Amino acid sequence: MRDGTSERQLKDRAAVEAAEGAACIDLAHLSLFTASDRALIRELLDLFRSQSAAYLQRLAAATSDREWQEAAHSLKGSARAIGACCVSEAAERAEQLSGAALKQGRSASLQAIEGAIKEANAEIAALLACDF
Repeated sequence: MRDGTSERQLKDRAAVEAAEGAACIDLAHLSLFTASDRALIRELLDLFRSQSAAYLQRLAAATSDREWQEAAHSLKGSARAIGACCVSEAAERAEQLSGAALKQGRSASLQAIEGAIKEANAEIAALLACDF
């Protein structure tokens, strides 16, 4: 990478996190997606962190199956772009809900997504605060 952090360092960190089972952000994916451009990585992480509340609000405000599924799909795509696996998986499960299943599972799904977003944002904050 141009700023001193090598792709190898990001992959090493990703391997450690995977072994620990604690990583929500897949740094190897993010590194590949951004061609290891550290400035771009930071920009994308910050953008996700700043917009994640809007995604959650869109889900909470959805009044139809279609609105719910579109909001969940948007969140899933955004999360996948940065490698936020915990968020994309929760959003994917939410996207599958419709009709009676959505009515019954809406609250639990929102809670799961909110928890995943909090986890991802905490990890993003830690990454942005350090020299990764």
